[in-house]
Amino acid sequence: MAHKAGFVNIIGSPNVGKSTLMNALVGERISVITSKAQTTRHRILGIVNSDDFQVVFSDTPGIVKPAYKLHEGMMKFVKSALVDADVILFITDVFETEFKDEKIIRKVQKAKVPVLLAVNKIDISNEKQLEKRVEYWHTLIPKAEIIPISALEKFNVDVIFKKIIGMLPEGEPFYSKDALTDKPERFFVSEIIREKLFINYKQEIPYSCEVVIESFKESDELIKIASEIFVTRNSQKGILIGHKGKMLKKIGTEARKDIEKFFQKKVFLELFVKVNKNWRDSEKELKKYGYFN
Repeated sequence: MAHKAGFVNIIGSPNVGKSTLMNALVGERISVITSKAQTTRHRILGIVNSDDFQVVFSDTPGIVKPAYKLHEGMMKFVKSALVDADVILFITDVFETEFKDEKIIRKVQKAKVPVLLAVNKIDISNEKQLEKRVEYWHTLIPKAEIIPISALEKFNVDVIFKKIIGMLPEGEPFYSKDALTDKPERFFVSEIIREKLFINYKQEIPYSCEVVIESFKESDELIKIASEIFVTRNSQKGILIGHKGKMLKKIGTEARKDIEKFFQKKVFLELFVKVNKNWRDSEKELKKYGYFN
């Protein structure tokens, strides 16, 4: 049997379950998951290997109309995912009544690669809702094969995976067979910390934060990590730290526990909060954070 390999790129609106599905397909917690939109900011690869295939899944930010330079960088990840895909995995859910980005739809319609369209969250909907959504998407993207799923409950995730394997082109693996992702360890540490910010803070605070790992020193028994959290205003710094530092301590404790699970090793984590007023609109700063080449 010939070896198959390809890029399966996941796109869709914010908060429809792209990261949940990615993690379910990969079998590892690669992408950050919270109930808030725009949690994923980068293009994150998750790699699944067997003797006969290598699937390179690619989670991308939710499609938004850019309000900051940051969003422009995020949408570049989406556009690149449409260009280099061997299979497009388009995610929507039963509550998304209309897809507003016509340019993205046109690109998907014209794509020369297979398109799988997953209608997510059917575990919290009814048959009538689902039928309406399937009809809508069948009209909008006739070439797509539509599959109802629940990424959270892992319903039909195995069906999606089998369909993908059937659609992959023949070819040699792109990455080492023991690779799980293309991202370095520091990236996942910053993502874990950022997830805790999304979980613990409301309104604009999580969207104004960027997490940077300043140092990562590993010994046989301990990993020492120092991280900076950048916000856009002094008032946000005060809220993030909290009264007598209680909120920052809470964030640090929750993040440390998850980082220890991730590495299976004891972790000493230090968090520092700094103000960088224009980081979301500064291409120079965004380049440092990996949003622009």
